[in-house]
Amino acid sequence: MDRLIAKLGVDADHRTAVVDGVELAYDSAGDGTPIVCLHATGHGGGDFGPLRERLIERDRAPFRLIRLDWPGQGRSQSDHQPASARRYARLLGPFLDAAGVERAVLLGNSIGGAAALAFAAAHPERVSALVLSNPGGLAPVDPFAQRFCRTMAAFFRAGARGARWFGPAFAVYYSQILARPAARERRRQIVAAGYAIAPVLAQAWASFADPEADLRHLAAKVACPVWFPWAQNDRIIAFARSREAVESFADSRVDFFRAGHAPFLETPDEFAPALRTFIENGDRHHFEKMVPVPICASGHGGE
Repeated sequence: MDRLIAKLGVDADHRTAVVDGVELAYDSAGDGTPIVCLHATGHGGGDFGPLRERLIERDRAPFRLIRLDWPGQGRSQSDHQPASARRYARLLGPFLDAAGVERAVLLGNSIGGAAALAFAAAHPERVSALVLSNPGGLAPVDPFAQRFCRTMAAFFRAGARGARWFGPAFAVYYSQILARPAARERRRQIVAAGYAIAPVLAQAWASFADPEADLRHLAAKVACPVWFPWAQNDRIIAFARSREAVESFADSRVDFFRAGHAPFLETPDEFAPALRTFIENGDRHHFEKMVPVPICASGHGGE
């Protein structure tokens, strides 16, 4: 296991679950409503460390926070299939079984959000609520998106080949993805692991160009409350391209955070109490109507 990739993952004293021949690493803290945290491509369950610190270690909120490392990332073993949201969604059911979770809140970022959405649409009885933070799958997979995704896949394939220019270019790229001071150390770790995580990033970006990556039609199949905590400064998954799909969810709301891609990591002091409010209220009532562009305390609205 690459030590730089491992540093992005869950704790060293993690648990493991073998799902479809892949040993997945995860950890669990707290007791109560399960929240399963699903990270972005190339990251790891460690992304949710600031959230665990605030919800579980400090506030002792009535939640069980479960952090998963996707295959080939963090402390999980490599997969025998390429990375994609559909692949990850298929792993989720058996993973929940192995972790002893019958029904959970799924908190997914980027590809993790796309996987959470696909799973919730296929298995509504197992998902009590969705928290989709800048999820993939809700923007049209049109020619523009396909060209962009294929360009990004080529960029990461160059990194996988060890191109000298990739390291500095990746550092510049991630200075825009996780720009907030709170994420500085996490950004440093991801940049340091750039060459090691490039192969899985190339796979994921190639998958985003596939028409199957378009998950907009699944909104009608989601029965649970949905919260979209959106990083308003995201240059890759911009709200403007996903807005129509977001507004098609029957029982949902959006809040904007002054972040680049991962509000729970970049603005944890604002995100943690907002998440707790959503979960504690979500089981008691449904939203009357989605608020299209509400303003969070940490943001100034959407695009």
